[in-house]
Amino acid sequence: MSRIGKKPVAIPEKVQADVDGQSVTVKGPKGELSAVLVDEVLAKMTDDGISVNPRDSSKRSRSMWGMSRTLIQNLVTGVNDGFEKRLEINGVGYRAALNGKELQLQLGFSHDVVYAVPEGIEVTCPKPTEIIITGIEKQKVGQVAAEIRQYRPPEPYKGKGIKYAGEYIFRKEGKKK
Repeated sequence: MSRIGKKPVAIPEKVQADVDGQSVTVKGPKGELSAVLVDEVLAKMTDDGISVNPRDSSKRSRSMWGMSRTLIQNLVTGVNDGFEKRLEINGVGYRAALNGKELQLQLGFSHDVVYAVPEGIEVTCPKPTEIIITGIEKQKVGQVAAEIRQYRPPEPYKGKGIKYAGEYIFRKEGKKK
């Protein structure tokens, strides 16, 4: 039984939500998002917010219950506050710079890596070794952060590369004589 699914999704004052069958649309100060829920769950507006319930007691509908509630919560959080991921760059000569709608990364390759920032995502570089990715869609923000990190993941010997802020890099000892 889902413990997350039991709680209704609270709708803040600045946010408007609409449930039409299996589609949920949420409008807020940062924009508008919508999602289509799977057929195994039933969403409806209540006084507390949006409540999600399974249609029957099958294993699949119970598994989709909590996930659907979390998807709706992410829509509400996205249009109200937005999501953010921070990346840190470690390494001598490694740096990032924003060039219009493109992120230019110098990561020790013979050429600069140019990453085209997708629509709906904002990237800022307050320092040459820091990248901040913001947007209203949680999945898109995480995907962009993962794609940028994949150009040079942190290595375990010196810790050089791109890592998430707060990520622990397991360090290894170098070879001995």
